[in-house]
Amino acid sequence: MQREQHALATKSSSSLLSPLERRLARRVVPHIPAWLETHHLTLLTLAWCAGLVLFGSLAARDLRWLWASSLMVVMHYLTDFFDGKVGKFRDTGLVRWGFYMDHLLDFFFLCAVLAGYSFVLPASSHFHLFLVLSVFGGLVLNSFLAFTATGRLHISHMKLGPTEFRIALVVINALVVFYGTRRMAKALPFVAAGGLVMLCALVFRTQRELWWRDMEHKQRADRARAVLVAQEEAA
Repeated sequence: MQREQHALATKSSSSLLSPLERRLARRVVPHIPAWLETHHLTLLTLAWCAGLVLFGSLAARDLRWLWASSLMVVMHYLTDFFDGKVGKFRDTGLVRWGFYMDHLLDFFFLCAVLAGYSFVLPASSHFHLFLVLSVFGGLVLNSFLAFTATGRLHISHMKLGPTEFRIALVVINALVVFYGTRRMAKALPFVAAGGLVMLCALVFRTQRELWWRDMEHKQRADRARAVLVAQEEAA
């Protein structure tokens, strides 16, 4: 499991590719040009989001434009992966700004992905796209509510994290280019259903952990109160 200590939280990742990413970061971060700062990398997500919407609209006429959408996904991976690591390596001090903007723009990126697909999928699939957005938005919300309660931010679940999600997007784009949108349209309800099952499992696990934490805290407080009462009676 990969853990990074931040001023705001302990950020943990146990995804399949996190060991490879750690080695990549150690090799690449010291060689990133000095003029390319952490906030530049973070804000470039806006450009990749615009590209996803643009190329999605162009793919409505020619599905091969989805290759350009895949390039936007790869570019977002690079800038999103290195922005925090560059800031930490150079000690830029943009901890709270980076935490807020990075995760806010990640949600914008998810919206842009689905907006791009809305151009190439039939109108009958738009409701299913909305369901997918709602479910994945729920996963994001669960992560941040759990972070507020525990101080730990989990960015991967069941060995799957943002990197694996982006790889899936590139694979999906390739399949759509080669085989068309019909299979993707049929698969969307199952994607939404699978995401909902995952969300329910995470909510159950999180509330159970918080329940036991609260009970342990109450038991410690009760024991401390009992000791204090006993000391007062003995005096």
